[in-house]
Amino acid sequence: MSIQFLLTALVVVLAPGTGVIYTLAIGLGQGRRAAIMAALGCTFGIVPHLLAATLGLAAVLHTSAVLFQAVNFAGVAYLLWLAWQALKSGGALAVSAERRAEPGWIVARRGALINILNPKLSIFFLALLPPFLSGNPATATAEMIGLGAVFMALTFAVFVLYGVFAAATRDRLLGSARIMRWLNRGFAAIFAALGARLALERAG
Repeated sequence: MSIQFLLTALVVVLAPGTGVIYTLAIGLGQGRRAAIMAALGCTFGIVPHLLAATLGLAAVLHTSAVLFQAVNFAGVAYLLWLAWQALKSGGALAVSAERRAEPGWIVARRGALINILNPKLSIFFLALLPPFLSGNPATATAEMIGLGAVFMALTFAVFVLYGVFAAATRDRLLGSARIMRWLNRGFAAIFAALGARLALERAG
């Protein structure tokens, strides 16, 4: 594994995406422990895409417009549902002064689905990982799995940092009802925008 891969993976993970936004929202709304579960769920949601890239299934998804659009549609619908949950009073992602304690597995499952229902991730890993392989066909699969494991570890670590930071700022931000309203509107707008961007994605 090269330093170039570590730097590339770190840049990708640090970039604010759907998983980061979800983890921040959970950290603000439910605290540090829930944020860690959100990070864990988002990380495990990567597994199917890494397996697809390793086994070559990502290429099938890339060339199958019907399959791609089916997963894409589900992903768009899910992001729009998350947007509604941020706006809705008492919704799963609504930020309020009263901390709600959801079971950790529910928080993690929601985070996992965010990544599982993004078909572009499989194609992304199919493009990201091969350039960092040694070129030996006999070890290609093991190398892909190893690089994927490192990427997942970085994802979890960075997302936890994001979530813990959000949880630490919770008390400062939630003292104002106005700030809470704008936070919920902001999260809803971001999820809606991400859903719209995903809806415009094409397999080719």
